[in-house]
Amino acid sequence: MGTLRMTLQTQLVLRALLEDPAKARYGLELCELAGLPSGTIYPILARLEQVGWLDSTWEDPAVHEEAGRPRRRFYRITEDGTEQARLTLARVYRARKQPLPGWAAGEGGRRENPYP
Repeated sequence: MGTLRMTLQTQLVLRALLEDPAKARYGLELCELAGLPSGTIYPILARLEQVGWLDSTWEDPAVHEEAGRPRRRFYRITEDGTEQARLTLARVYRARKQPLPGWAAGEGGRRENPYP
């Protein structure tokens, strides 16, 4: 298993997958859920699959032929991927809540610039 860059876009894809971890979703469905274009989604899905967080399968050819549309590839987050994604997203959330070095919380929780 490799390492994964946790970009904002990757976080959005993981959140979409975690909405219903048991459900297999196809790429354009994930585009809609994450609010990202396909050119962003598919490389992220490939990386997630490469590190073992996702499994993918192609739909039965008879289904797409009958529907008169291209064949869909379905992605499902793995059990390990679900656990890793939740831990990673929690870590990112906690890190975002930490004040930036050199910035202090001001009145009402606002951050005050130490370099006015």
